[in-house]
Amino acid sequence: MREGYEGTGPGAIAPDGCAVELYTRLSVGDEPDVIAGAVPAGAHILELGSGAGRVTRPLLERGFRITAVDESAEMLEKVSALVGRVRTIRSPIERLDLGERFEVVMLASFLVHNDDLAVRRGMLRACRSHVTDDGCVLIQREGADYHTNLPRERVDPGGYTVRIVSAEPLGDGVNEVRAEYVFPDAIWTQTFRARPLTKEQFEQALEEAGLRVDKYLTQDGTWVRTLPIR
Repeated sequence: MREGYEGTGPGAIAPDGCAVELYTRLSVGDEPDVIAGAVPAGAHILELGSGAGRVTRPLLERGFRITAVDESAEMLEKVSALVGRVRTIRSPIERLDLGERFEVVMLASFLVHNDDLAVRRGMLRACRSHVTDDGCVLIQREGADYHTNLPRERVDPGGYTVRIVSAEPLGDGVNEVRAEYVFPDAIWTQTFRARPLTKEQFEQALEEAGLRVDKYLTQDGTWVRTLPIR
């Protein structure tokens, strides 16, 4: 388990506190449509932090080829069971070095907000070193109010409730966030550390890694297409 990360509930828990069974149940939403609309049809996507394949599956169904990376063996077992053009690689993202490059690299699940600056820089370096010079990197970032107006909750169309319970400051711009996922038959919690980033801070972090914003893909600015700086 990574320091400062914890999860509770049935089944295996990944090093970042994510519960494997929970991530097989979470709804997908419009993320696959956002991704598919921003990259070439049928592209080979390097999915960094694939989890249990929540987004991997619909991307495969849309004809994409996927190389899925995660540090949890239990998560990757779920991905390996998917039908389609997918291979799995177990590795921390910040230490990934495949010696190959991809048309599309994807860093979702707010991973760019990692509390550890060295880890965040390593993740963004991995994005830059694995994308082709004419390719793109898709990054999902937190919404502007993610750490405020808490507690809050929403009922998902899938029939479960998501609660962001608290975001307690730990110092140095880092918050400890606690989330709950309540299903009719089970409850999971995740405690993790996150570093809120303004738009300016986010773009500066990209620039340091050799990336630049091409386009904010969603109205709330949570999905971003970036390009390598040549």
